[in-house]
Amino acid sequence: MFSTFAGMFKNKDIRKKIFFTLAMLFVFRFGAQIPVPNVNVSANISSNSIVDMMNLLGGGAMDKMSIFALGVGPYITASIIIQLLSMDVIPPLTELAKSGQTGRKKLDKYTRYLAVVLSFVQAYTTTLVLTDSAGNSILINQSLSGFLYVATIFTAGTMFLLWIADRISMHGIGNGVSIIIFAGIVADLPSQFIQTFNSLTAGATGSAYFSGILTFSGYVFIYLLIIVLVVFTQTAVRKIPIQYTSSTVQSKNKDMTYLPLKINSASVIPVIFSSAVMVAPVTIVQLLIQNGVMKASGWTATMSDLLSMQSATSLCIYGVLIVLFTFFYTKLQVDPEKISDNLGKSGTYIPGIRPGKETKEYINRVLSRITVLGALSLLFIALLPNVAPMLIPSLPSTMRMGGTGLIIVVGVAMETVAQLKGQMTAKSYRGFMGVKK
Repeated sequence: MFSTFAGMFKNKDIRKKIFFTLAMLFVFRFGAQIPVPNVNVSANISSNSIVDMMNLLGGGAMDKMSIFALGVGPYITASIIIQLLSMDVIPPLTELAKSGQTGRKKLDKYTRYLAVVLSFVQAYTTTLVLTDSAGNSILINQSLSGFLYVATIFTAGTMFLLWIADRISMHGIGNGVSIIIFAGIVADLPSQFIQTFNSLTAGATGSAYFSGILTFSGYVFIYLLIIVLVVFTQTAVRKIPIQYTSSTVQSKNKDMTYLPLKINSASVIPVIFSSAVMVAPVTIVQLLIQNGVMKASGWTATMSDLLSMQSATSLCIYGVLIVLFTFFYTKLQVDPEKISDNLGKSGTYIPGIRPGKETKEYINRVLSRITVLGALSLLFIALLPNVAPMLIPSLPSTMRMGGTGLIIVVGVAMETVAQLKGQMTAKSYRGFMGVKK
């Protein structure tokens, strides 16, 4: 592993990309410390599900009410919406999705337009909902112009982050949007561990202090367990053997070519989707109550309890949503019919399975079976940080968002390292063939 990292820095081009990425991340973290004007920076923002999710993706920027408080969340939401609408829902978008590179560029342009709209709507509604610990608005100027002013700055911050992400994708390492999210989560981890340790050992002496250390050790162990499970789910694949129809390229079993299907093709998207579905209704109700459109009642309290992700019932609902979204998004990511067509066009087939319809049905059957394992593993990883504080009351509630964050962090880290290794291998081959590096 250390030799791999040393090789990355020895390569001039890769070294430049790494330093450029670090420079862009410095700009991101610097901007995350700049508060938005017209905000009471000394106010203690009341915690809720939407604030926790934004803090997760923005590295605590929402707590500071910085210009990057929304992070790249609106762009992710917009890209998912456009992707869903391109699945034979809106014919023009479907045609663009099938038009190759030109169509993808147009879809990306539409995604950014939608991201601007979503950013402004989310910024405005979030600003209305956010209050301090006493229930007062965090804005100094609480007029309509004050809210619109803050929402505009939030939107501009999100679009500037997208520009930074584009620069990272073009001149740096990895996917820019993923790297931005990765940096935001990692930046908040040290303070989270320090706060947890202090909360468990503050004012304790003797056996109480030792008990706090043991609890903190359990806290760290749970995080390490999540990392191991995430690595397993990200790397586990089901290999389907394939052969070429040409007799000249048929090989023995040890040289067999395989079609790999990931156990968790949906990655972290089902968790983010499920969290959004759980958070959105509560946020809307809070907004309506605070603006006098409706009054708090028994059913609003019941709904908040069912969607709080802090009770057994709400966690069951959360788990069902994760499983459903895992199957749904896997079907969007992996198209058995398209795979079957590509196998036929390349002159390959699955031994014992007829090309065409039977191949499609076989791939769909295998994909459904392995997705069960992927959904269950994702469910366990996502629920463990929520269930652990219930089983062990001394564990802090700050670890509730840990599962989602670690899935993103480990996934992005593995993908980026794999990309860097691929670039190093490509440059080594060019050097071996006598091509100028």
